[in-house]
Amino acid sequence: MCRWLAYSGSPIMLEELLYKPAHSLIDQSRHARLGVETTNGDGFGVGWYPDGHQDGTAEPAVFRAVGPAWSDRNLHELAHCVRSPLFLAHIRASTGTAVQQTNCHPFRYGRWLWLHNGAISDFPVLKRDLALAVDASLYPYIEGSTDSELMFYLALTFGLRDDTPGAVERMAGFVEAVAAGHGVTDPLQMTVAVSDGERLWAFRYSTCRASRSLFFSTSVQALRALHPDNPVLHRVSDETRIIVSEPLGDLPGAWNPVPESCYALVRDGHDSIHMFQPAAP
Repeated sequence: MCRWLAYSGSPIMLEELLYKPAHSLIDQSRHARLGVETTNGDGFGVGWYPDGHQDGTAEPAVFRAVGPAWSDRNLHELAHCVRSPLFLAHIRASTGTAVQQTNCHPFRYGRWLWLHNGAISDFPVLKRDLALAVDASLYPYIEGSTDSELMFYLALTFGLRDDTPGAVERMAGFVEAVAAGHGVTDPLQMTVAVSDGERLWAFRYSTCRASRSLFFSTSVQALRALHPDNPVLHRVSDETRIIVSEPLGDLPGAWNPVPESCYALVRDGHDSIHMFQPAAP
């Protein structure tokens, strides 16, 4: 499987989360603790929204490569120079599809970014039926061969731009319905992050109700009270939130698990957790 993080809050350099924490995403690429695989070296990617363009119209930039994240000098240079208030990063462990740039996350369509950890079981068996459900106007934008990207375009087909949680629920329901028609049990395993540049959603769900790990950061105000001498906590706004596949360090009280079959919504002035229920599209 893969590891990922999503950040929303005060503009920071990407290296602050990709490299500097004790158990940073780069460290997780070699020493994941909670993933299926310890090593995640089948490519990586980061997508970010430009600082100063939080009006919901700016398209994000994306950098992806097929090598291991821990040895990529270009990623290190970029992370040292790029500053963003909202970004998504992903390190990949392939579940069977090719190691190629178009299969690296995050995926982008317009101002939307999407990344995924997990898999669709027996994907080669289900792929044709799933792909035929993608809207004809969206299909030409599919570049790679992963289940993750196809899930993104199914969610776009089912209304992601107008009703993000509902579209992801309809995507999940459709995958499960197609799988049932082929006799595939427990077909869907996913943690997903998706953003439009203003809001950030993170979903945790699996058909078998034993989903991959996902955590969200404790409010900055609460962390300042717990750790008054930590200077990092005084440099970021109260609105800052981080969502991760596994914690970036061992700061007591800093991380909380996203409940099973739930999704989190992060936006200015309001964060919330809701139940996730797949639905017929």
